[in-house]
Amino acid sequence: MAVSTTTRKQLLKFGVSGVTAVLVDYLVYLALYPYLGPNIAKGVSFLTGTMVAFVLNKYWTFEAKEFSGKQLMKFLILYGITLGLNIGTNHLCLIWFESIIFAFLCATGLSAVLNFIGQKFWVFKTSVI
Repeated sequence: MAVSTTTRKQLLKFGVSGVTAVLVDYLVYLALYPYLGPNIAKGVSFLTGTMVAFVLNKYWTFEAKEFSGKQLMKFLILYGITLGLNIGTNHLCLIWFESIIFAFLCATGLSAVLNFIGQKFWVFKTSVI
């Protein structure tokens, strides 16, 4: 099955959006860490990065122009589920392979794939592959 031009463009934009969201997460974490400590700073930075991902993916990647509280709720549910899968995958890979980098890459890769599929077909419902 061939992947459509639209899906290829969405994958590229999704990657750029993801890198941007992670960068925002990291920079906010670094800025808040000295003042709030690691746990609160990480919580705020994660939420900030998640909101950046929502806005970029909604309006740029999947071009869903109308605002919908339902979309936001679906997005948060999806990210909550993939966060749990990310942590679980990371944990299992650490046990099985004892490599922090490999575990991180496996967990991040799984989350990215599931987030893309979930946003494309459930949160923002764009055309099929």
